[in-house]
Amino acid sequence: MASIVRKKTKTGVRYDIQLSPGERESRPKISLGKVTAKQANTAKINIETLIQCGDTGAVKSPAVQDWLKGISDGLRKRLEVLSIIEPKEKCQSYTVSDWVSRYIDKRPDVKPRTKEKWRDVEGKLTAFFRGKFINEVTVQQAKDFRVYLQSVVGLAENTIRRHISIARQFFNAAVDAELIRKNPFRGQSVSLRANPARFFYVTQEMALKVLDACPDSQWRLIFGLARWGGLRCPSEVLRLKWQDVDFERSRFIVHASKTEHHADAGIRTVPMFPELKPLFQDAFDNAKEGDIYCLKRYKGKWSNLGVHMARIIKHAGLEPWPKIFQNCRSTRETELFKMTGGNVKAVCSWIGNSPKVALQHYAQVTEADLQEAAKMTLINDAEKRVHNRVQTTAELSRTESQQTQDKPVTSPCIYESKREFSAHCETVQKGHQSGRQDLNLRPLDPQSSALAKLRHAPLPQF
Repeated sequence: MASIVRKKTKTGVRYDIQLSPGERESRPKISLGKVTAKQANTAKINIETLIQCGDTGAVKSPAVQDWLKGISDGLRKRLEVLSIIEPKEKCQSYTVSDWVSRYIDKRPDVKPRTKEKWRDVEGKLTAFFRGKFINEVTVQQAKDFRVYLQSVVGLAENTIRRHISIARQFFNAAVDAELIRKNPFRGQSVSLRANPARFFYVTQEMALKVLDACPDSQWRLIFGLARWGGLRCPSEVLRLKWQDVDFERSRFIVHASKTEHHADAGIRTVPMFPELKPLFQDAFDNAKEGDIYCLKRYKGKWSNLGVHMARIIKHAGLEPWPKIFQNCRSTRETELFKMTGGNVKAVCSWIGNSPKVALQHYAQVTEADLQEAAKMTLINDAEKRVHNRVQTTAELSRTESQQTQDKPVTSPCIYESKREFSAHCETVQKGHQSGRQDLNLRPLDPQSSALAKLRHAPLPQF
């Protein structure tokens, strides 16, 4: 594709990059100036990569982008003239709003729901930056946009993090297109945090009241799939088809649009729990001939299931809890952990999330857990007190017996003065140092009563 031309001049050796005939109409040369042979070879490789990216539409690698940032203005201008890279002045024609809109329009691969979220962030970026060119956005202005979302728009912390993540994606694309060198949103926190204050445990009594307040079999199935099936609502609930429901084997197949890019294509099998069987049967009996989806009436974009469900909850005499459907799903996953004895793999495969996400965003500590733990603590304390009492009693009896057995027999002092006692101690100490004979030890008498008893004692029987 390209070759290196080495030529000698009066000032030294110079290198040029000459393109192949098929790449451009002629064989233009790109002068590199005074560089080393290694630098010339690096330039040749990067220029060939840029030509390939321009022909195929591939994204430039970080190494190529770093090389472009370090080249001289003369070399950059030559590459722009040859249409190997886009002109640097072209970035002045893109405002933040224009670039984001162009990026979204060129992404037909994303889902409509994702595009709706992107358009929402686009509107907030347009309102904040107000015609500012994308290469003029600074790191401080990106931080000010975060403050704007919090103070002016009034978004929650996790919603702000989602918006910043999407904005960072827009500006990363601008970096890849060489419109900007650095993403001003880089370094801001975007990972979602669990908010225990928004957790709510939907008890069985509350769920039955809501179920009784549902107007028809379809709404009962919607609520039941969220509360006892743990399905995402509305995405997974509204995609459920009758061909996915297996009444004979008591199971159904769920197609998750959120995880369909995973290895399992977002398909999982969920048991038809006892609470769901009558709801499925009731909805099937009321379905019309030829119906494909289990929930046909609520598949339009106009339907906001959360608002309708909040009205049903109020009709049941209850106060709507935060994140109605997600807390139903969270409650069910918490129940399944207890029902399966902590079988994390089974529960996560039914609910459709990872163990990390389950423990961080779904699993809850209920009032029943606290009460059960308190009872276990009382029982353990009682057991410890009994154990300590028994152990103390045993130690006392053992101590008394040992004191009785080990009590020394007092004998009258045979030394009349302190000097005699010291002399005897010195004699014993010298005997230990010199050996057995110095101690004046007497040999054992074989006719002693103790040895006689030991010699004539019968051998133990095994």
